[in-house]
Amino acid sequence: MTRSLRNVFLALACGLLLSACSGLRVVDNDVVSFAQWTKATPPATGSSYRFERLPSQQVNVPQSGISGMELSQDQLEAMARTALDKVGWLNNPQTAAFNVQVSANTRYAQRFPYNSPAFGGGFGAFGGSSMSVGGGTAGSFVGFSLPLGTYESPLYLREVSFVVRDASSNAVVFESKAVHSGVWSDAQRVLPAMIDAALQGFPTPPTGPRRINIEIPR
Repeated sequence: MTRSLRNVFLALACGLLLSACSGLRVVDNDVVSFAQWTKATPPATGSSYRFERLPSQQVNVPQSGISGMELSQDQLEAMARTALDKVGWLNNPQTAAFNVQVSANTRYAQRFPYNSPAFGGGFGAFGGSSMSVGGGTAGSFVGFSLPLGTYESPLYLREVSFVVRDASSNAVVFESKAVHSGVWSDAQRVLPAMIDAALQGFPTPPTGPRRINIEIPR
């Protein structure tokens, strides 16, 4: 190995070691935001709002299975309230000038280590299978094998959405969505980071898609 190549490997190893010891992880979000405030200027700091819910959110319990809400609507709105506090909005249902609707959805994909494009597979609930055909002095055989006991960490595909309406006209004045995929199962930490990403630049974020990385503890 040449000295220059050895230095490259050392630099990579040091970088990995530093990231592992930092105690932080990055939640990378694909965010799309749109703002269309009905008045000449965006709402000032201190604007009041209240949460509104869709009929499906009235149940207020997490949905089981591989798709749906990981947390209750109460928990999700508590996270959204913390994020809106950071941008200076006040939760005051009695004098609310805006209605805020927040939602989150999670899909779950189980993975297998050899169920990859290299093996002609992909993501799926059951992964891939293989077939073998052979023969010999004892006769021929046909066999099937399934990737039992070969699960990798599952992939969580999460989406957080914000919709803000003017309370007087019910017109949509702000919309933002954050999407993230990762192997972390702790929604209590990942979802707040996604909400912060969805509200970055509020109330006048750049229009269109962007990537926003939020660091959270490991």
